[in-house]
Amino acid sequence: MGAAAHRSLYPLKMVRFTVLASGSKGNSTVVSGGHTRLLVDAGLSCRELFKRMKLAGEDPAALDAIIVTHEHQDHINGLAVTARKLGIPVYFTEATHRAWVRWITPRRQMTYAQWLEQCRREAAARQAETAPPAEECEEREPEEPGACKPSEADESDEPKPDPSWLPAVQYFQPGRPFQVGDISVSPFTIPHDAVDPVGFVFQAEGVRMALATDLGYVPPNVKVQLKGVDVLMLESNHDLEMLRDGPYPWPVKQRVLSRVGHLSNDATAEFLESSYDGQATYVILGHLSESNNLPELARVSAERALSGRATLLANRLLLAAQHEPLPPLSF
Repeated sequence: MGAAAHRSLYPLKMVRFTVLASGSKGNSTVVSGGHTRLLVDAGLSCRELFKRMKLAGEDPAALDAIIVTHEHQDHINGLAVTARKLGIPVYFTEATHRAWVRWITPRRQMTYAQWLEQCRREAAARQAETAPPAEECEEREPEEPGACKPSEADESDEPKPDPSWLPAVQYFQPGRPFQVGDISVSPFTIPHDAVDPVGFVFQAEGVRMALATDLGYVPPNVKVQLKGVDVLMLESNHDLEMLRDGPYPWPVKQRVLSRVGHLSNDATAEFLESSYDGQATYVILGHLSESNNLPELARVSAERALSGRATLLANRLLLAAQHEPLPPLSF
């Protein structure tokens, strides 16, 4: 049963923000507004995504679309299977879609001997185009034992399903808002080592929800997007000392620390203290590293930054987890 058929199950309009998973092993969030439900990233297997949704009280069959932030595996691992299972469209930037297709399409590995054989056959085929009819060319080079002509190989290979096939693909551009059902989506560019990574601000029924993880620093354009939101999900990936002393190889540490890597607890706290407007009802810390961070360190760092902004109605601090969903935030 599709999403449209399930709308009768939700007679009352409601805005919800449900983090299913957040971390280096998989990321996914459900954003609901009015009669529309969006899955932001599909970094877990389809089976695990459905399990997490049911634990959080979300119906997978009610999803209307999947929206992708970038092509790294922890954000797209279950994308194809989930989209095909539900028969729903996937929204990418064009560059992200192309990168995803390259990642998911198997590449045939070829030995040097196989490459030479392919070259020989191609040369023979070009020569045959200008050669006299076969019956007049009796002294042609014989085929090597076990070799087959390209036409014979093509006939013996059964067609394989295209792993990059999706029910529908829609493109969007950073900086250009678009609408999916009852939800307005504003994508914005973030600094990360992917081809065209984005964060999002979702708006439905007057509620604004921002998601910005996987960014090496918080540039001015992102600071503008994160103002005036009711839900702010922001990365707090690593503790600097734990990362520097931790198990990652030095090149990986350099990547994480770079301006296209991930936000540290200190960087997130600096943003919350100096650039955040203090308006969100909920602040969610996401994408915490299991190797280079501790929830307690991320929480203490953010709480100190928010200490001067605490109110009864705003800045309730939550930590998104890797292995279990957060309870839905409802408005």
